[in-house]
Amino acid sequence: MKEHSVSIWFLIGLQLFLYGVLITGAGIYQFFNPPAQRTVLFELHSGIWWGALMLAAGIGYTVAFRPAQKRPTS
Repeated sequence: MKEHSVSIWFLIGLQLFLYGVLITGAGIYQFFNPPAQRTVLFELHSGIWWGALMLAAGIGYTVAFRPAQKRPTS
């Protein structure tokens, strides 16, 4: 039985990607449906910016540290 190891950075990339999707989605929802009580810098739409940043970081980590596909040797 062969052991396969997965880098912790790959898993962190998946987590950043998932959080980025959720935060971006919430930011886009708040963009089209603003809350009644707005926060101080609501006009900057930080949820969209931080979500997009987390998405980019998650994609970067996931691609850079993805598990390698080993080719069979003959």
